[in-house]
Amino acid sequence: MTRQYRALLRWALVSLLMLAEMAFALPEHSPWPGGIAIVDVGSADQPPPPVSFQDKPLLMMSRNDRWHAVVGIPLDTKSGGLSIRVGDNTISIEIVPHAYREQRLTVKNKSYVTPDQAQLDRIARERKIIDAALGRFRITTAAGIELETPVDGPRSSSFGLRRFFNEQPRSPHKGMDIAANEGTPIIAPRAGVITATGEFFFNGNTVIIDHGQGFVTLYCHLSDIAVEEGQAVSAGEVIGAVGATGRVTGPHLHFGSYLNGTAVDPAILLPQL
Repeated sequence: MTRQYRALLRWALVSLLMLAEMAFALPEHSPWPGGIAIVDVGSADQPPPPVSFQDKPLLMMSRNDRWHAVVGIPLDTKSGGLSIRVGDNTISIEIVPHAYREQRLTVKNKSYVTPDQAQLDRIARERKIIDAALGRFRITTAAGIELETPVDGPRSSSFGLRRFFNEQPRSPHKGMDIAANEGTPIIAPRAGVITATGEFFFNGNTVIIDHGQGFVTLYCHLSDIAVEEGQAVSAGEVIGAVGATGRVTGPHLHFGSYLNGTAVDPAILLPQL
């Protein structure tokens, strides 16, 4: 092995290690609507202070011997500033603008665009179940917020899209769509507890995982559910399979991530492709 070859091999190995470290690094401060603010709130030598945003407790994690509050920023937040409560004080976070695209979809089943009264009643009942699971706060220690990829496949940059179904406007898309064949296994991207499962009108077969401290992930349109409510799951454990149930145009996983009851872009939390 020549000296030049050995030097090239060392450079390649170092580059691969750097790429791996970058891919699995903790998510960074991303202070825009649908993003995550990571705010230093004091030394980890002391117990963490009580921290809240809009009267909701925030996830706290230790990084570099400092406590950091992790804030999910609502999609409708205007540019400027928002404030979090830290003990008896407030900290202001500067919010920068971020543009999201529009998407127009054609849905053949018209009831998914203009539900009748019975369907509206069902949607309202299901919304209460889903909102309760997405807004849950379970006291636990947070070692980080990075996630494994729940299923391999092309990821759409669909989070935040202003959606039109059959030319009728709907609320922005609050997740990432990952394309995969029907029946492809879906794994838990981080350890947690299953807080809700069910077959819902829009979401189809659905699983919701509570990872602790208001950090929650959502999985929709499944063909099969492999877990039960109350079950503890480990990272990498199969929770279901990709499907095309609910309001869809084809098989895929709708993957959502939530902090303090707020939808945030899953791309911030996943390893880079």
